[in-house]
Amino acid sequence: MLPEADFKEIQRQLGREPNPVEQVCFLNLWSEHCSYRSSGTLLKTFTTTGDRVIIGPGDDSAVIRLEDGQALTLSMESHNHPSYVDPYNGAATGVGGIVRDVLSMGARPIALLDPLYFGPLTSHKNRYLFEEVVKGIAGYGNCIGVPVVGGEVFFDECYSGNPLVNVACVGLQPEDKIITAVAKRPGDHLIVMGSSTGRDGLGGASFASRDLAEESEAEDRGHVQIGDPFTEKLLIEATLEACEQGYVLACRDLGAAGLVGSSSEMAAKGELGAHIYADRLHLREPGMNPMEIMVSESQERMLFEVAPGNVEKVLKLAEKYDLKASDIGYLTGDKRYVVEFQGKIVADMPVMLLAFGAPKFAREERAQVKVASRLPPMPDIRKMLLDLMASPNIASKEWVYRQYDHEVQIRTVVKPGKDAAVLRILDDTKGIALSCGCNPGHGSLDPYSAGAGAVLENAMNIATVGGESLAILDCLNFGNPETPENFHKLKQSVLGVGDMARALGVPVVGGNVSLYNDSAEFNTTIAPTPSVALAGWVDDLSRVPAMAPRDGDAIILVGDTRDELGGSEYYALSGGSGNAPVPPKNAAELVDRLVECARTGKVSLAHDVSRGGLAVALCEVLDCGAEVDVSKIQLRTDLAMFSESYGRMLLVTPEPEAIRKRLGRLPNAVIGHAGGGDVVFRTKEGKVVLAQGEIREALSSLTRMMMG
Repeated sequence: MLPEADFKEIQRQLGREPNPVEQVCFLNLWSEHCSYRSSGTLLKTFTTTGDRVIIGPGDDSAVIRLEDGQALTLSMESHNHPSYVDPYNGAATGVGGIVRDVLSMGARPIALLDPLYFGPLTSHKNRYLFEEVVKGIAGYGNCIGVPVVGGEVFFDECYSGNPLVNVACVGLQPEDKIITAVAKRPGDHLIVMGSSTGRDGLGGASFASRDLAEESEAEDRGHVQIGDPFTEKLLIEATLEACEQGYVLACRDLGAAGLVGSSSEMAAKGELGAHIYADRLHLREPGMNPMEIMVSESQERMLFEVAPGNVEKVLKLAEKYDLKASDIGYLTGDKRYVVEFQGKIVADMPVMLLAFGAPKFAREERAQVKVASRLPPMPDIRKMLLDLMASPNIASKEWVYRQYDHEVQIRTVVKPGKDAAVLRILDDTKGIALSCGCNPGHGSLDPYSAGAGAVLENAMNIATVGGESLAILDCLNFGNPETPENFHKLKQSVLGVGDMARALGVPVVGGNVSLYNDSAEFNTTIAPTPSVALAGWVDDLSRVPAMAPRDGDAIILVGDTRDELGGSEYYALSGGSGNAPVPPKNAAELVDRLVECARTGKVSLAHDVSRGGLAVALCEVLDCGAEVDVSKIQLRTDLAMFSESYGRMLLVTPEPEAIRKRLGRLPNAVIGHAGGGDVVFRTKEGKVVLAQGEIREALSSLTRMMMG
């Protein structure tokens, strides 16, 4: 049911009461999920343009210019609420939807990323959600032939009752073949191709715009769409052929708000209207009424604008791929959105009001109370380091990515498990780098720094493979914005993301906002989770560091290690509290220099220092062993080893003088050398020695847990 204020505003604008069909259309199009009513003003603070940006926010996907006439298409979305109610189908259809967003631009999808957030695995329910979400992503992505090449997984109590499933997709296309969602001219036909429309996913947009209730698993299952990856694969090929043949003038995925969402927004973007024959759409279930038909979010459906002379060609193309297609209406020049059903007009609305007329909210904000600092007692460093590596937040995620076919399409150069994935895109010499994620532990304490830090950390991940960051996507996951503290966290995170993006000179080209991530069942609100994805340009694949250090290579630590462990994994295990890390002010110079170093061909390994700190970072990558000296870091040993200060990287190289010269005035020091088998730390208190077997045992804890 429409909120009273919205009902009155629509009534005022129409000059009459909206009828039931119109009310359902407005309920979905004016939802937070579709209209960004709480966040839209904040998102306008992002810098969204740049030399390489062809299409920024506002379409199904962004498009950025590469080289040789090629363009990279990229998009990011969330499927959070559906993945709690039905984790397999919620996650699977999240993949399907983001792939179609990229497809709608005329691009072939080539890779997926999946940042995921769950409650602790000590809960049987959380473990079930984790297992089913991963199965859903694997089952869908593997079947459609799009590799999942990277992601992250984070566990915290705040996600019990409200897991987050974020998915990003990138695609490739010729720059001169880009299709947009902007309707072109009156008289063109609107064709829906793909699966039949059923009652699954009814009201999904409005469902995603409210808190999850205790009864959600049973009562909201009908809001969750059911996916069919085999139909999606056919739809990908059919859509690409239709675009290649020049039949498609504008294109939208039928996602949030279903047919009414895609068709009204397409018409409104072109400042046109549309006349929809709801009873012409191919249906899966008999007896569907116009309200159900218009807002169903059944999957694997695309909307095309097609010239009258090409309608039959598109319908025959659908037959070629064993797909159904329906000519469901046409574009008009009167800026009205009209729905006809069985010969009667059942809705007649101004299209601009419907698609883009939702009033924005002026939310109250209030800063959160700062947490008092508490320094834990000095631990047994060796035991704590092993415990940290065994923590699900740090342990290897091999159990996850082994389920994904990351080799399909034969582009993957650097595979999952590293800081960034690398894909070959132009002959054998050039590629793109991809990275995603954030640190929700930091977000709970300082949402501004966490937003900025998420951008910086992913840019540094891209730098480890010599990648120049090109574009940022953001998936902003937050609680109920009607709560002043939650809105403050959202605002500060957006400002942090935007400021760091500007500092690095990288545009924010698209993304998604997911609000109302609260659980009545657990009485919890998620931590601020500004998950971002970055795409970077790798100009010479032969110079990507091999990530294989050799005995005797010098280990250089770049960046300052500070006493800022608030939100760290160490404090989560030890009960400490304190200030969250603040990104350094020299972020742009830092990233530029690190890219330069990685591209020299003289770096055998580059690794960002992040979750778990310096000691964990060293153990993760130095399987040949190492001896390092942390005693000169002017902090207590546990703080020096486990601080999660932003802006630090390990560079392992046989030519430390040359690399340090390129680092210029950046803080850096040779802290040790690779080799020897064991990983040895020289501390103020003495030596800490870990054998490779112990390290592997700790880092494989998540795999053993999930397979046990």
